[in-house]
Amino acid sequence: MADILPAVLALAVLIALVVLIVRLAGQAAAVRALSQELARGLEEKHRAMLTDLHGGLAQQSDRLASRLSEELNQTRDTLHRLQLSLAASLGDAADRLNARIDQRLEQIAGKVNERLDEGFRKTNETFVSVMQRLATIDEAQKKIETLTGSVVSLQELLGDKRSRGAFGEVQLEALVRNVLPPAAFEMQYTLPNGTRADCVLKLPDPTGLVCVDSKFPLENYHRMLAPDANDADRALAQRQFRADVKKHVDDIAEKYILPNETSDGAVMFVPAEAVFAEIHAYHAEVVDYANSKRVWIVSPTTLMAVLNTARAVLKDVETRKQIHVIREALARLAVEFGRFDERMKDLARHIKQASDDVDRIQITGGKITQQFQRIESAELDQPDPTGAKQLKVVELREDNKGKK
Repeated sequence: MADILPAVLALAVLIALVVLIVRLAGQAAAVRALSQELARGLEEKHRAMLTDLHGGLAQQSDRLASRLSEELNQTRDTLHRLQLSLAASLGDAADRLNARIDQRLEQIAGKVNERLDEGFRKTNETFVSVMQRLATIDEAQKKIETLTGSVVSLQELLGDKRSRGAFGEVQLEALVRNVLPPAAFEMQYTLPNGTRADCVLKLPDPTGLVCVDSKFPLENYHRMLAPDANDADRALAQRQFRADVKKHVDDIAEKYILPNETSDGAVMFVPAEAVFAEIHAYHAEVVDYANSKRVWIVSPTTLMAVLNTARAVLKDVETRKQIHVIREALARLAVEFGRFDERMKDLARHIKQASDDVDRIQITGGKITQQFQRIESAELDQPDPTGAKQLKVVELREDNKGKK
């Protein structure tokens, strides 16, 4: 384009000249001829310039076509590479997405399996626990059936007076043997009047022998608490129950309280806590009557308190019997303590002597240190009689002080 522009300007100038010559055509023939020649020359130049312009435009068009073709090819290649890159990126993204999806699915599957395993485990544990509880329930059911049979047997046993007496004696013996030493009691003890007590507690004087007899007034107690009994029957059963208890109190007071043989009181053992509670809660006159006869009504729980008190008394008596042994042991201990005191004083004197020896050793060490210092400072080259005397005086004073 830069080559064409001068040619176009020159053509414009020539055209202007031609226009000027045409205007001056009428002036002179020479000028006309010259104008014709110039016109022919300009026409040839114009043709040549047009030819050159056409060639330049053709070349320019070829160059533009080739450049556009190159740019189109480059653009096509870039688009192709972009398509390939985009396809690869999409493929990678799809692969990554598939990998993430697979990983997430695996995690979800793992959690689902864990939840299922945990659910199965809990279900198995629950099932095992249920089976264990069912087994426990079955065992408890068997025990209840056994206990029901035992209760029925106990009711049959307690329905007979002799059986009830034997039951009370066995319970009494078990309680006494668990608390007291064998020498402190005796079962089925025969008194001088020929009666036999269920148990005798051998307590120290002035208490002496305490008789314990087991009584179990049960028939009228059951009639008194029967659910189908009316008020009249219940009142009659209460009177008979009080009469039964009073009769037992009278028998114990008559048989087991002997002057100069036993203590001035006896114990009536009631094996049932319910019967004992009934007597003390609703029949206070019976309790007062028994106290007036010096018969103490006890249950298994209160008998334990009585037995523990008796054991404490026995222990106190045995301790008093062994008081001389304790005194002898204390006397021997006092002698040993006197020896210990003397030996401790000897040890203190030895320690004090050792301390004094250590002080004297320190004084001697100080003197030796001073001598070494004097030797190092060459003080021995100039003897001083006055200083030597003063040193001897100081040493004597330190020796005397160490001896003190």
